[in-house]
Amino acid sequence: MATTRKITRKKSSKTELLKPAEKANPNRTKTTRRSSAIKSYDDALEFLFSNTNYENAKRFRYNADTFNLDRMYRLLEPLKDPHTKLAAIHVAGTKGKGSTCMMLSNMLSANGYKVGLYTSPHVIDIRERIKINDVMISEEDMTKLIKKVSTVVKSMQDDPPTFFEILTAMALFYFAKEKVDFAIMETGLGGRLDSTNVVNPIAVGLTSISMDHHRQLGNTVREIAAEKAGIIKKGVPTVSVLQDPDVMDIIKKQANSLKAPLVFTGKEIDFSCRFESSRELGPHNRICLSTPTSQYDHLPVPLYGEHQAENCGLALAILDILKTSGYKIDDKLVVSGLAETKLPGRMEIVCENPRVLIDAAHNSSSMRALVHAIGQHIPYDSMVVIFGCCEDKDVDGMLRELRYGADKVIFTRIKSPRSMDPEILAAKYTELSGKMCQTALTFRKAMEIAEPAVTQGDIICVTGSFYLIGEAKKIMEARVAAEKEAEAAAASA
Repeated sequence: MATTRKITRKKSSKTELLKPAEKANPNRTKTTRRSSAIKSYDDALEFLFSNTNYENAKRFRYNADTFNLDRMYRLLEPLKDPHTKLAAIHVAGTKGKGSTCMMLSNMLSANGYKVGLYTSPHVIDIRERIKINDVMISEEDMTKLIKKVSTVVKSMQDDPPTFFEILTAMALFYFAKEKVDFAIMETGLGGRLDSTNVVNPIAVGLTSISMDHHRQLGNTVREIAAEKAGIIKKGVPTVSVLQDPDVMDIIKKQANSLKAPLVFTGKEIDFSCRFESSRELGPHNRICLSTPTSQYDHLPVPLYGEHQAENCGLALAILDILKTSGYKIDDKLVVSGLAETKLPGRMEIVCENPRVLIDAAHNSSSMRALVHAIGQHIPYDSMVVIFGCCEDKDVDGMLRELRYGADKVIFTRIKSPRSMDPEILAAKYTELSGKMCQTALTFRKAMEIAEPAVTQGDIICVTGSFYLIGEAKKIMEARVAAEKEAEAAAASA
């Protein structure tokens, strides 16, 4: 659908954001696989994952060498600077980024727009990170993209781009090639130095900001907020949820310094939410939100949890920015698009017998929200939690929240070099809660402990890391499929 407003953008000055690195980072891993060797999808993935991947690194420095926007610009230039050709919507925050982006994408898609969506990390398939109108990029297109970008990577061996930089460049190129009407870009780590911060957004959104990645982003919430607020651009309308007073202070100062119009849902934008239960929808949240262009009364939120009501309000407030900018958006289609939103790995039931719920809560605030949301939305008698996390997380904070909802906890190792030792987790949990717990070396072993401990009215919750819930989803869905196949074979015998 064509917009009624012509958008003109000027290319961001590279030096405005970061001065070029004077020399290559000596700690970077060199790419060895040549683009000419990429003949299949498996070859393409082998090349992609052969590059430096900070998502799997146990230790890395968060600075202008490891996270180098100048390097990102050099990667994009031979690709004809696709980031300058997109109407981007940029979203940062500690929790709720993926949910906000997904709801926004569905509402815009329902209005007939072609919407690119770039999120991270993935749960099972890396192609989950690059979507158009909620459809993952095909293996064929992914292979072509990687092969094309790999030729540029090969020319940058003095200072090779990282896994995430390459993936971000691929998404930007793909969205520009497919001529999307909007490119919704979720930041990876932080914001200020994040690879996605090369875009020239037409709107900026900030979800709830709290302590996370403190080893990289800072030891105080103000330091972390400064990194997240680094995506605010000169003159670009920005909307945020209500934040901790220190966080709000940082966001306001950043917006004022860049003369970026700033509003908060629940302050300049009227916003409220309430919890209810109905025969049609069961337990759910409803929101009321009033903007200069729209009025939403008692709108059902499709995702579980009060925190998702907050994210929904943010997505609707971003729509108001677009409407004010001249885009045609029908509120009835907004409501129908929102209702179709589903988000893998967030309060997702992946097996009914036993009942297994997975959720990607990986910091203290998201763990608190998960425990609260399960109590609101999921009826159960007893809850067994299988928990694993990365060692650079706010482990003590997550364990403090976990003790309020878990009747039994089994700590396990996640499939990452950054995995926290289950025995250390168990010792910390016992010290914090005074409760006994168990450990298992793998998720499968943890399930062997959990299953005999639950009955029909109980639930097993798997949480703490995207790595863990991805493994759980894959294993449990394969199990469910095998059981259905066996039942079908028995019925036809």
